[in-house]
Amino acid sequence: MHWVLKHSPIFFDFDGLLVDTERLHFQAYQSMLKNRNCSLPWDLTTFLSIAHKNATGLKAHILALFPELHSTDWDILYAEKKAVYMELVQKGALKMMPGAKRMLTLVSEENIPHAVVTNSTKSEIEAIKKHLPDLKTIPTWIVREDYQAPKPAPDAYLKALEVLEETAENCIGFEDSLRGVDSLIGANIKPVLICLETHPQMSAIKNKEVKHFTSFEALF
Repeated sequence: MHWVLKHSPIFFDFDGLLVDTERLHFQAYQSMLKNRNCSLPWDLTTFLSIAHKNATGLKAHILALFPELHSTDWDILYAEKKAVYMELVQKGALKMMPGAKRMLTLVSEENIPHAVVTNSTKSEIEAIKKHLPDLKTIPTWIVREDYQAPKPAPDAYLKALEVLEETAENCIGFEDSLRGVDSLIGANIKPVLICLETHPQMSAIKNKEVKHFTSFEALF
């Protein structure tokens, strides 16, 4: 853990890294499609293997599975999905990822500048923070409205560097996805991947210069 604390600032992704929201996103896509008489033939692992690669993978795969959906604008489909997701969030079906609370507490106690850098919107984040007060200790949030291109583009992390008035030289960033790692690399920030060894993305990550741990708990 000592090597982590030598870096400043420290950046954190959000979905699937700090909070267990990925399963809710998966359920939301399932429900949206079911409401349109489409049955998504994936398990959570398959969903994540697609979602974690790039920003448009889910759209492409879903439309390939269900050509009949081409007649509906994707923005409408995504809005329906988001509505279901927000319903799940409002029900409080949320929990922190293993070791995430401890990590945030340590960084805060050490007075290390840190921020969340996420593709999630401000409304999504605010709704989740109401149910998980531990997140309120995080001083800086870079959300989807704050930058132009989503991960894997580097825009989000470049914006974070700008807001914190920092250079990338001594920064470190934690991500749970390949596209998040690529975003960090694009901003010249040292990446650390947090995901299970069995995640399909591990075969691609091994070709990149990135530290890997199965969870935050493995750092302590």
